[in-house]
Amino acid sequence: MKKFHFKPLAGCGALLAPPAALAGHAALAAPINQLLVLGFVMLIVAVGVGVYFARTRDPKQEPLTKVLGDERSDPHAVAPDMSVKECVQKMTNERIGAVLVVDGERLVGIFSERDAINRVLATGIDPTATKVSKVMTRDPITIQPNTTVGDAMKLVTAKRFRHLPVIQDGKVMGMVSSGDLTHWIVKDQMKEIQELVDMAERT
Repeated sequence: MKKFHFKPLAGCGALLAPPAALAGHAALAAPINQLLVLGFVMLIVAVGVGVYFARTRDPKQEPLTKVLGDERSDPHAVAPDMSVKECVQKMTNERIGAVLVVDGERLVGIFSERDAINRVLATGIDPTATKVSKVMTRDPITIQPNTTVGDAMKLVTAKRFRHLPVIQDGKVMGMVSSGDLTHWIVKDQMKEIQELVDMAERT
């Protein structure tokens, strides 16, 4: 009979425990709750600081050298005596909308899809027998590599063209398009978002 009554009595022990024991559990829970609240506050502060610094770093103030990247070693240039057909084939193969026309190291023009349509296709000129120098856009507007992304975007918007040759000390460094500039800003914003997410996870 003693063995039969042991478990019920043991189960009632917690209910009959002295108030001092119960108070000990409450005292232990209080610091844990405080730590949880503190951790949550630190998380909010960390995310807030990250957002602040992300907003103060404007991607439009970055120089074009960062947008150019590896393209500086391959500015997509052709010689003035290349035929229009060969030039268009190069643009198609490399999936670009324009090429720089360079005589030695000197920029003499730019040939774009718009030139191909308006000056070749629309006029019926033979693209095989016509040199690209005859239908290119001469003396295009150029910019320096230290020009900011924001200033470059203002220029292409104001002048209503898509491509900007980048020149330094008379030498061709590359070319940026309106699409390149837009992609740079979107990519930078996505990077900032990912950094905030990573920061929140680490916290």
